[in-house]
Amino acid sequence: MSAHRFAPMVSSAVAALMLAVSPAAFAEDLPVTPSGKPDLNGIWTNRSLTGLSRPAGVDKLVVTPEEAQKIAENMSIAGVSREDAGDPTFSDPNAPAPPKGSQDFGLKGYDAFWVDPGQQLAKVKGEIRTSYIVDPPSGAIPWRDPAAVQRARTAGGIRYVTGVGGNEGPEAPPLPERCLIGFGNTGGPGMLSVLYNNTYQFVLTPDHLMVLVEMNHDARVVPLFKSEAEATQKHRPGVMARWLGDSVGWWEGDTLVVQTKNVRPEQASASSIPLSPEGKMKERFTRISADEIFYQFEVEDPNYYSKPWKAELSFYKTEGPVYEYACHEGNYAMPGILGGARVQEAKAAAAK
Repeated sequence: MSAHRFAPMVSSAVAALMLAVSPAAFAEDLPVTPSGKPDLNGIWTNRSLTGLSRPAGVDKLVVTPEEAQKIAENMSIAGVSREDAGDPTFSDPNAPAPPKGSQDFGLKGYDAFWVDPGQQLAKVKGEIRTSYIVDPPSGAIPWRDPAAVQRARTAGGIRYVTGVGGNEGPEAPPLPERCLIGFGNTGGPGMLSVLYNNTYQFVLTPDHLMVLVEMNHDARVVPLFKSEAEATQKHRPGVMARWLGDSVGWWEGDTLVVQTKNVRPEQASASSIPLSPEGKMKERFTRISADEIFYQFEVEDPNYYSKPWKAELSFYKTEGPVYEYACHEGNYAMPGILGGARVQEAKAAAAK
């Protein structure tokens, strides 16, 4: 059970004067762990309609509720308009198969029944935000070479979006399709909200932070050290690149800081925030109320970005549990994809 942090005792006269001058002078009592650190334990969600970058035509980071409503109404869900996604006939179970050879699959299976990105833009420290990126002020990723990033993603194959991807063998399809990591950077580094399954469980001990990510049931296990100097010396060698990266952490006051590097290069093709072997990211977790963890991250990578950039979002308390993500249970797609490709290859060979 968590303890609570209380403000120092002051005389009633002084307290009254302070409250009169500044009603916000006293922060809310926040739960702390037995070791005295802010308690990050629990089930949290970062679900929202806000994306990493700012939508086209939107020039402000912070908007009013009325402006936010208009932006949300014009947003799409996985490329499908919100009007179509809410139409119960949009995904017709009796519709015939698409024409032979067609690649115009779209995402018509992703109607409102299947997705759960939330109904509102993200709220961060009481502000309604139009992007997670706060620096640069434009809300756009400062790519060094956008064309190179697009080539890497195309080469990696994105069948779960386009219906088209590699079929040379079981390692050709993209990582999310192979159920190795979640799509859309849900597991991080840089943990972003996605179409659904935006639930996390944080388990904090004196020497570790574990973040259980609903999709794909990924677990980030971060060892904690006494200082940044000690933590950064504990990174594994670069040849030991890991899924979701090699993370170490330390406390700076009431903020838990996590530095991640050595992300497996295969992640770059599908990641919203690719990191090269020279790249690194710092994430900051600050509990600012009983229901909110303020989450920030800063990205540095001279190979992908023209300058460092920063993003902010919040995790909010939510009901548990985190459900099992049985990604491949009952999934016949992989043998179907590979088997179909072998049949096509056999027919092509026989025709020669």
